[in-house]
Amino acid sequence: MNPSTPFRSGLHAEWTRFRTGRGWVLAMAASMLVTVSLGLLIAGGVRSSCVTGKGEGPCPAPLLGPDGTAVQDKYYFVHQPLKGNGGITARVADMTGQMRLPDAVPGVRNIKEGVVPWAKAGLLVRQSLKQGTPYAAVMLTGDHGVRMQYNYTHDVAGGPHNGPQWLRLTRSGDTVTGFESDDGKTWTQVSTVKLTGLPETVEIGLFAASPGALWDMAEAFAQATATFDQIKLQGANGSWRRDDVGVALESDGKTPHHPGGVVESGDKLIVTGGGDIGPATVEGGLRADFTLLGGVIGLILVLGVAVTFYTADLRRGLIRTDPQHAQPLAPPVGPLVGPLVGPLVGPLVGPLVGPRPVRLLAAKATVVGAVAFAAGLMTSGIVVPGGLALLRAHQNPIQPLTLGTELRVIVGFAALTAAAAVLALGLAALVKRAIVAIGLAIALVVVPYLLATAGLAPWLLVITPAAGFAITQSVPTFAHVDVGPSLFGSYYPLPPWAGLAVTCGYAALALGAAIAVHRGKNHR
Repeated sequence: MNPSTPFRSGLHAEWTRFRTGRGWVLAMAASMLVTVSLGLLIAGGVRSSCVTGKGEGPCPAPLLGPDGTAVQDKYYFVHQPLKGNGGITARVADMTGQMRLPDAVPGVRNIKEGVVPWAKAGLLVRQSLKQGTPYAAVMLTGDHGVRMQYNYTHDVAGGPHNGPQWLRLTRSGDTVTGFESDDGKTWTQVSTVKLTGLPETVEIGLFAASPGALWDMAEAFAQATATFDQIKLQGANGSWRRDDVGVALESDGKTPHHPGGVVESGDKLIVTGGGDIGPATVEGGLRADFTLLGGVIGLILVLGVAVTFYTADLRRGLIRTDPQHAQPLAPPVGPLVGPLVGPLVGPLVGPLVGPRPVRLLAAKATVVGAVAFAAGLMTSGIVVPGGLALLRAHQNPIQPLTLGTELRVIVGFAALTAAAAVLALGLAALVKRAIVAIGLAIALVVVPYLLATAGLAPWLLVITPAAGFAITQSVPTFAHVDVGPSLFGSYYPLPPWAGLAVTCGYAALALGAAIAVHRGKNHR
């Protein structure tokens, strides 16, 4: 007899048991309804508004960089046109700043001296002053040393300096190279980048910028002021031009909001700027995973289904660990799922699971995982595109989303649902008490997610099965952008697939432990 035949028979039986169990089917349907309803309700109720020079109204669409990523492009620029090849050298003699901290006295602004970690001051070359165009810059940062950044999403580390530093930026055709030096004599290359399509005449000069200070899961005012001296230009010898790139206007349409500026003092230029040049992980609009906020509630029902799918048979005596008294498996049924799933998993699982109670556990895990995946796929396939359509219909800014990323969010949520269901079933097989197993599953999957959403204990998304929610993130986390430790701030400590791998690892561990326990009892 084919060793996978008993497993396939059990798979047919378990599929039939599930689909004829009205409570389980209704609970899975309720899970889908909850997730879709909450997602569409939340998306349909969002109305973003912004104050611009034209008054209060809908927020503008996000600014896009060369690769289609939502970006920020706000800074103060002292520059000259450079035709052909050339470069600029200068020393950042000093960098100071101001930032707003939480008010010590209610209603009284608490402005302190200092710079945020990613405050930037340095040398910049770019295609034009139009926001979102290609650029390259070498800079000194507030707390991350020398960096070379280009086209918003790319960052290369230089030396770990935080004092006076010489910088140099050269342009040769499409190639831009950044250098650093401690003394202005011995130079070290930071990086070389190619800006495809760079025109013959570019803008080159000095800049200062500062992202906002992070507190209360939001950004508050911050500015950086840099003193540049020993400035030397090669290939450009005109007068300095001054531009507060991307400065926002107050509601009167005339007054700049937190403007930058420059002061000339002998051979020194003291440049002050706010804003940032980099990815807009929060400011770039609402994210696709915003539509899945109700998924964690729906997942509770899925966990309950997975647990009771095991413990119900345990109560009825259909699952016995004594091989002499084990009940026979139900006859092969399930004309839809059995022929599809059995041939795929039977040859792999059948020879391994061995005794009948273990085969039964493996069959249950396969069925509950497949059902959970299908439910999650249908749920996310409805709520993600539907929620995004509602957000766009109400003129909310939306983070750019490629088809590949949208599909990964949709399929990834289904995979997360399946892994969580298998984990819950494995826990049920280990503890054999429905209430305890459901409580453990919720504590491991749901509670850490809720805590991380509130900005509490985000490290739980690294060490618990809740790490799998990272698969739904539609905006990547960039190392050179500080965000608040909350899911609302697009903060996931792990990349998408790494997070899902953690959840799958927990599911495999729980199911493997349960199989080992059953196998051990059958060998006594």
